[in-house]
Parts: sequence; structure tokens; C-alpha cells
Amino acid sequence: MTTFKELGLNSQILQALTDLGYETPTEIQLKAIPQVLSSKQDLKAFAQTGTGKTAAFSLPILEQIDANSGDTQAIILSPTRELAMQIANNISDFSKHLKGVKTLAVYGGASIEDQVRKLNKGVQIIVGTPGRTVDLIKRRQLKLGNLKWLILDEADEMLNMGFKDELDKILEVTPKEKQTLLFSATFPREVESIAKNYLKNPVEISAGEKNKGTDQVSHQYYVVSERNRYAALKRIADVNPDIYSIIFCRTRRETQEVADKLISDGYNVDALHGDLSQAQRDSVMEKFRNKTLQILVATDVAARGLDVTDLTHVINHKLPDQIESYTHRSGRTGRAGKEGISIAIVTSREKSKLHPIERLIGKKFISTPIPTGKEICQNQLLKLIDKVQDIKVNETEISDFLPSIYEKLKDLDREELIKRFVSIEFNTFLSYYENAPDLNDSEHMRGADRNSDSRNKRRDDENMTRFFINIGRKDKLNPARLIGLINDQRIAKNIEIGQIEILDTFSFFELDKNYEKETMSAFEGNDVDFEGRNVNVEITTKQRTGQARSGGGRGGDRGPRKRSGDGDRKPKSDFSGFGRKRSGAQGSTSKSSFGSDQNPKRRKRI
Repeated sequence: MTTFKELGLNSQILQALTDLGYETPTEIQLKAIPQVLSSKQDLKAFAQTGTGKTAAFSLPILEQIDANSGDTQAIILSPTRELAMQIANNISDFSKHLKGVKTLAVYGGASIEDQVRKLNKGVQIIVGTPGRTVDLIKRRQLKLGNLKWLILDEADEMLNMGFKDELDKILEVTPKEKQTLLFSATFPREVESIAKNYLKNPVEISAGEKNKGTDQVSHQYYVVSERNRYAALKRIADVNPDIYSIIFCRTRRETQEVADKLISDGYNVDALHGDLSQAQRDSVMEKFRNKTLQILVATDVAARGLDVTDLTHVINHKLPDQIESYTHRSGRTGRAGKEGISIAIVTSREKSKLHPIERLIGKKFISTPIPTGKEICQNQLLKLIDKVQDIKVNETEISDFLPSIYEKLKDLDREELIKRFVSIEFNTFLSYYENAPDLNDSEHMRGADRNSDSRNKRRDDENMTRFFINIGRKDKLNPARLIGLINDQRIAKNIEIGQIEILDTFSFFELDKNYEKETMSAFEGNDVDFEGRNVNVEITTKQRTGQARSGGGRGGDRGPRKRSGDGDRKPKSDFSGFGRKRSGAQGSTSKSSFGSDQNPKRRKRI
């Protein structure tokens, strides 16, 4: 068994690793540390989420850093401030016995003046988000002339978030004579392109297969009708009494609304998304790490940098727009050698989206029926009994009360006492699920075809208008940049963005139908351009399932249609009537009716 000492690390670093409880290197650490220590050659490394990438690139750099120089010698670029802070904290822990070595995280949402003051005192290692790093370079406060190492961590996610231009600007001002290390959990074409353009004859190492999911994670899917998606989510939580999970949503609005509903139903939940202030985000993440929260509802971006090793489940409330994001989501569980479960909640029409994900992760999804009320009650009851068995009895504290208790219960035999005890704790659950309906999509379970167009149409399609836009991949468009373009038009505050489809020369996106007129007016009246190209947006309709695509058609759509009065009608929202929106990370106090699956207020389970 190889040890960290055998990898060539000095005694101060080894002492820090011992203090942190590190015993043996992971696969990526075994491969990367000797390579960076022994060679100045660039490195392209694949490692799944949660496999110890930070130590893999930071330990060999700390071994070689010049503590006597205050120059910035290493810069690590990270997609989010949370991940940047996590990496910086880890490096500080690794270097706590190295005198004179300083690490600084630079990111937006914090005082740039404070960061400049710390930079001026001399910092050898910078961990930064692309945007703030570019700002500091433009201000001539971050000097990279003596840089020895450039690390691109989570390179795929930085590209997904639209940071390519910022990466280009940073890489252009770094010295040619440096070692560039690129770490990524997936390697889409864009990451391969960066590697080709900015790495010189790189050595390639891999811990696991590229773009594959970890073997520690099993993948399940539940097929539901759209109206039962939230009810199914609750049942998944209820059938797993010890669940410790992240629920992933596609948009900030969806994230907040799902969290609000769960809070209103008595679940131990909070939301994490980009509309929260930094203080609110820090508070939510701290509570989740400490298990004060049992479930976190989050967007993909907000969950980056959340270092939790013992999640039991990752739940996809809706599948991500980009299939590579599924790998990142599922990689949040099954970490540190523990097993985890990744769950996808899909409608019958969304089932086809699972096939490309299966090819990407190299695993099959397991079709799983939505739990019945009886299954849930059984699991919850057994959990209650386990708690009774494991409870520590404090004889000293309760001894004075026992005689009167025994006297009151003397007429009850053992069986009757157990029944009454269970009823006190469990009657609410039993009554709630007593006549619970079957939520499984009956047509999916029977394998029946949907022949009627009205039955074929998803409920959420009725709430969205589909738009054609005349730019695509060849214009360097990706989902993050398209969302940014839409937001720049200031159509409405917190407008719901639905499905996004990026094609080569054009794309499609969905917006809340209630803002159809405003969307068209915004794009027509602002003379919008993207990468020097005039942008044209038109309303289109989706082609029915089973219709052949015409050779000149737009991705199977029926083409632009005349604008109607739909925009004046109030949309039928799946989330209507669920009370006011929460502010920040504070819990909702709204009361709501959820039909046959309205949950009772639940006891805090962690």
C-alpha cells in the first residue's frame, strides 16, 4: 500500500495530512502527485467528483513552492466562489505547518478592496473565480509574471457557465514557461478544445473512465405524470427515513418553489440558489453540512463547492438541460467509498432523455415504482422502533417518576402498551397514507401508447411558449449564455425559463407564456446582437410526437406562428396557490393544499 510519504512529500505536509486524518492516497492522487513533482510537463487529468482532486494538484505545488518569495506562483481557477473558498481552505489546511506560505481566495460578492490589500502583502497561491480574477488583472493588482503553475479545476463546469472568454483573457497574460494542470470530471468537446489550445504536449492521466459515473452510485428513475411530480418527490423522501439529500432543480424559481412547498409540508429543508445573498448561502450550506438540514433543494451552479461526503441520495426533480451536468449531480453522492443513489423523476415523454445519460455514465437506470402508502408506513414505523431500541435510558433522571407511571399503566399488557405507544407517534402518518392513490404513471406501467394529442401534451407545455432564435453552437452559444442573453432583455423579474435546445445554427427556448408579448417586444425593440450577429426571435410550436421532420424544418418544430392573445391570459401554473415566495433563506410560512398528497407536519428527523 503506497503512502503519502512514499510519494515524496516533506514532513510538514505529511504532518498536516495526519492531522486531517488522511491515511492513503486516492487513485488520482497516486497518479498526479508524482507526475507534477517529477516533471514540468502540462497535465490533463480526469477525476470524478469527490475523488480528492484538490490534494492531487495542491500537494505537489506546496512541496515546490518558494515560501521566501511573495510573488504569486500558482493560480487555481474555479467555477464558483463556494468551490474557490473550499479549495483555498483545503490548501491552507495542507500548508499549516509550512512557514510563510499564504493562500487567498478571490471571488465576486466580496470586497475587492480587501482582496487587493491581502494581495499587496504577498500571496503565493491564488484561488479565484474567472470573473473576479479578470477584474484584478485589469486593475493591475494581480500580477502573474512569475507564475509557475496554472490549474483549471472543474474546467467543464466553467465552460458550461459561460466563462470561456474570461479563461482566454487570463491564459493570455500568463507566462509561456509555466506548468498548466487541467482537471475535469467530464471531457466534452469544449474542454478538449481548451486542452488543445493551452496545454503543450500534456500527459494524460485518468482515475476511472472519462465521463463515466462512479461505481458507488446506483441510478433509479420514477415515471410520473407532471401533476404528480411533487407528490412523488415527497414519497421518495418519506420512504427513506434517514435520507440526507440534495434535490436538483433547473431554475432558481423552480428551486425556491419546491423548497417552499416542502417547508410548508413540514420537511426539514432549505433552498440554495443564486438569488440568495452570500451570507444567506453560507448559512444554508453550513446548516446542511452540520445536518441541521436534512434536504437541500439547489440549482446545479449553487451546489458546486458543497463538500459533503455522506449524502444518501441525489434527486433530480427535473433532468438537467446538458447531460454532462447529470454526472456532476450524481457525483455528489457515493463519495469517500460510500454507496449512494441517484434518482431521476421523469414523465413518460422525458424517458427518452435517460438513454444519452446511460451512454455517458456507462450504467443503466433502474425503473422503480413510486412507493405505496403501505411501504412508506412500514419503513417509517421500523425506523421509529429502531430509535426506541437504540435510545439511551437515563435511570437517574426518570427514576422518581417511574412509580406513578407504572401505577397508571398497570392495567395494560405488553401488546396493548406497544399498540398505544405506536399509535401516539404514528397515527398521523397512518391516516395520511391510509387511502393514498397509486402515483405511478399507469400508461408507462402498462406500456400503452398515447394516441390522443391532448393526452400526449405535458401539463407544463401548456404554461410555456416556445421561441426560435437564429443563433446556435456555431455562434458560441450555450445554455448559460442564452440565459444571460434573455436576462439582459429585462423581460420580467424572475421569469421562468423552460427547456433549452442548442443546435448548430439556431436554437429553441421556452419562457412563461404569461410573458409572451413582453418577450417579443424586448427582442424586437432592443436591436439585440450576439457576437456581432443580429438576433431574431420568433414564436414557434413543437411538432407532434411521431411526425416526420421536414428537411428544411427547424428541429422538428412547426415554425414561427402569429402572436395571439395568449400572453394576456393568466397561465395555469403547477405552482399556483402555494403562498408567497420566500425571501432569501428564511422558511416559508404559507399554507397550501396539495390534493390527495398533502403531507402532515413532520417531526424533525435529524
